[in-house]
Amino acid sequence: MHLTKQLELFPDHRVTQMLFKDVKNAAELRQSAVKGQISGALINPKMLVNPFQVLVATNKSVHLQKTGKMKTRSLYSEIIFSLSPTNNISEAFKKFGISDGDDSVMVVLVHSRDESQLLSDIAAKVDGLQIPVEDVSLLSDLAKIKKLYKVTPQEEKCGTLLDAVVCRMATKDVM
Repeated sequence: MHLTKQLELFPDHRVTQMLFKDVKNAAELRQSAVKGQISGALINPKMLVNPFQVLVATNKSVHLQKTGKMKTRSLYSEIIFSLSPTNNISEAFKKFGISDGDDSVMVVLVHSRDESQLLSDIAAKVDGLQIPVEDVSLLSDLAKIKKLYKVTPQEEKCGTLLDAVVCRMATKDVM
C-alpha cells in the first residue's frame, strides 16, 4: 500500500509515501503536524499528478537541508514548499498542505532504514482508508493542477502533465 524509494543522491535516506482517502480527522492531523507530533509531510493529493512528483520534491528538500539552504523551518515543510511552482511559502501551504475539511491525505516520511513501526504509528493516527500510492491520480484535480502550474494545451501535446509539473518545480528557483 505504501511506496518506499531510496534517494539516489542520498543513499542513506528513504522516502515513504502513504495515501489515504475518506479521511475524517484532517483537522486533527494538521494540528498534530503543526505541533511537530507527526514526523511527516501531510500533502493534499488533489494537487498531485503522480508519486514521482513527491519524490522530486523530497529529493530537492533533502539536498537543500544537507547544504543548509532550506527556505522553511523543517524538512517536511520544505517538501510541501518544493511542490509549489512559486516562491510564496504561505501559498504553497494553502495549495499543497492539507486543510481541516480535506477527505484525503498523502503522508510523506523521510527515514534512514526500515521504519515499519513508524509507518504503523502514522497509519494508526489517520482515520481513513489507506489505498495504493499509485492511485493518487484518481484523487487529482487536473483542472486546478493545470491552472496552478500554468500548463498550456500545446505543452501537453509534446509532453505529459507530469513533465510540465516537474519542470516548473525544478526551475522555480532560477526563473
